[in-house]
Amino acid sequence: MSTPHHTSERRPAPEPGQASFPVFGTTAHLLVTDPTRIAPALRLLHTELAAIDAACSRFRSDSELSRTNLVAAAAGAGGAAVVVGSLLAEALDVAWQAAAESGGLVDPTVGASVIGLGYDRTFASIRPEQLGSPATSPAPGYRSVEWDSARRRLVLPAGVALDLGATAKAWAADRAARRIAAAVRCGVLVNLGGDLAVAGETPEGGWRVSVADDHRAPAADSPVVAVHGGGLATSGTAVRAWQRGGQRLHHIVDPRTGRNPAACWRTVSVAAASCAAANTAATAAMILGTEAPTMLRHAGLPARLAHEDGGVVRVGGWPEDAPAGGPPNHRGAA
Repeated sequence: MSTPHHTSERRPAPEPGQASFPVFGTTAHLLVTDPTRIAPALRLLHTELAAIDAACSRFRSDSELSRTNLVAAAAGAGGAAVVVGSLLAEALDVAWQAAAESGGLVDPTVGASVIGLGYDRTFASIRPEQLGSPATSPAPGYRSVEWDSARRRLVLPAGVALDLGATAKAWAADRAARRIAAAVRCGVLVNLGGDLAVAGETPEGGWRVSVADDHRAPAADSPVVAVHGGGLATSGTAVRAWQRGGQRLHHIVDPRTGRNPAACWRTVSVAAASCAAANTAATAAMILGTEAPTMLRHAGLPARLAHEDGGVVRVGGWPEDAPAGGPPNHRGAA
């Protein structure tokens, strides 16, 4: 993905077709460069996300992932072997790649940890009065699991629970954008609650996207960047947070401890060649705290890190928060 940059002049262009709907406990936004193609594109997005939910959801007892975790929960000391379907296998490949690229900071074996923190149901269903003090432990780590991608064979040690929340949504945005663009033959932007992917042609000057702490209510003065390809992901603690045992908790887990990382960044936005890669880097940055800017510089990724105290750090050519040259095509990238 090219480095995001502020648009410098207003260019006339047809308005993209747009649609949005609730999904995965957040909001899906779909934009297409040809507004006449929004209806078939929307049907494809619904179909794509429904299939991914059936394969990967931790909150559906009938999902393939939930059934796989149940097998592991009942396994003996030798663990349990499962051959998974092609869609879950693709999601596992992305999760394993994220774990390897992040040095284990973005790890799919945090299932027991997120449950221990109270994220054991959909976010909308969490009630503080139902929750006691959190009890967590370090994640066993992805290397404790045998994953044979070619044979789609997974061996989970007894009691290990997989959670794909750190990677599946970003992968879903990549996959959906790519498949929809190929089918409707125009440019596509898919944003799933801050995990944004584009495919096909872009509007002149790129997709102008506002970057906000809270995708549900983006501020009018949120910084706007132009996205020309690949993905943009924002990881943060503003939205998926709850109280438990007198503590404010959120969905980002440090696998090294099984707990939330120490407070440092309110949000981290990263641009990369894919949304999955951007999200992996953004999530790792939230966990690394003060070490994150160095990691992102070494990775050569454009990023914007908003500190809890209100300060902003930019690396890799991310533009200054200046007024954009035109209104955004899309608000609410976080």
